[in-house]
Amino acid sequence: MPYLKHGVLAAAMMLAATIISLHQAHAEQCDQETFEETKYVVCTLQTGTDLRLFWKGADGQPYRTFSSLAEAVRAEGKTLALAVNAGMYRADFSPMGLYVENSRELKPANTAKAESSAGQVPNFYKKPNGVFFLGETGAGILPTDEFQKRAPKVRFATQSGPMLVIAGKLNPIFIPGSTDRTRRSGVGVCGAGTVRLAISEDGVNFHDFARLFRDDLKCPDALFLDGGHGVGLYHPAMGRNDRSWHGGYGPMLGLVE
Repeated sequence: MPYLKHGVLAAAMMLAATIISLHQAHAEQCDQETFEETKYVVCTLQTGTDLRLFWKGADGQPYRTFSSLAEAVRAEGKTLALAVNAGMYRADFSPMGLYVENSRELKPANTAKAESSAGQVPNFYKKPNGVFFLGETGAGILPTDEFQKRAPKVRFATQSGPMLVIAGKLNPIFIPGSTDRTRRSGVGVCGAGTVRLAISEDGVNFHDFARLFRDDLKCPDALFLDGGHGVGLYHPAMGRNDRSWHGGYGPMLGLVE
């Protein structure tokens, strides 16, 4: 083996350490934490990461499972490091509202009123709902009507609802102490454009879930993604590959490496 001078050897060791450090940073992008006695998994994604929305594969069929999506990403020579359900979906796994993928609008914004007349408004239709998007200036979240007015250029966008936090304020429709507690997932855009995903491991009401984003994660804007049986997380480093009790997921938000 050729002799390596100390300087070259040191540089090689530093490079190896950097690679290991980067790998560990990606593997540890999600942490378990507790906020006001409720357990969560919180994933923090810095600007510049390859975050995308996925819905259908090359065969035109919804991926439905994280495993199917991971396999498709692997076929491209890349790795799916993290994925979550990206919002509520219909029985055929199509998005409930606006869906943009690779700058193509595949579903228009849904501004209809509640489809149910049973008295309880489905979560998607609780006002205001909103849009999480990835565009030219990074990530953002806007109430749906404001998103339509501004019409920003986006590469990816998904509509869900209700909004949890709007410009630093909790959605006023939420009731403190509500007994409507279930597992919930959401996304927030925080300081310097950092994206934070939160998945509750315990039941939580909307008011407390919104406070997690505003008071603990410091996100001035946050959007509810889904709850109950629709909550899902894929994170191999944590041993997570959740399955939906609805037979699969619709759109998924994934981090590609």
